[in-house]
Amino acid sequence: MTVLGVEGGIDFLLQFGGGYVYLSERPQDRSPVVELVGAEKAAALAKRIGTGGLRVPLGKPFIAAYLRANNWSINAIARRLHVTDVTVRKWLNDAEDRQLKLSL
Repeated sequence: MTVLGVEGGIDFLLQFGGGYVYLSERPQDRSPVVELVGAEKAAALAKRIGTGGLRVPLGKPFIAAYLRANNWSINAIARRLHVTDVTVRKWLNDAEDRQLKLSL
């Protein structure tokens, strides 16, 4: 997400996640990607990821972790991502379980 930044990447995932987008190094003005990020960033994204059709992942566990790290409540995250608070808690707990333990 270096091209878009974290917040821009999250906006991209929320807008296009779960579907296909077409990336081009010479994007058209009518492109939904251009409408969201602008032509310059759309072209840079195509150079970084590759041109052509792309299935965009949902990225909800990542987004939930980012929002929680930015002091969002569990309920606010659940509403933003259209999932239950139970799902958000599971994602956050799963992410904690994957963290390396630094002490014994």
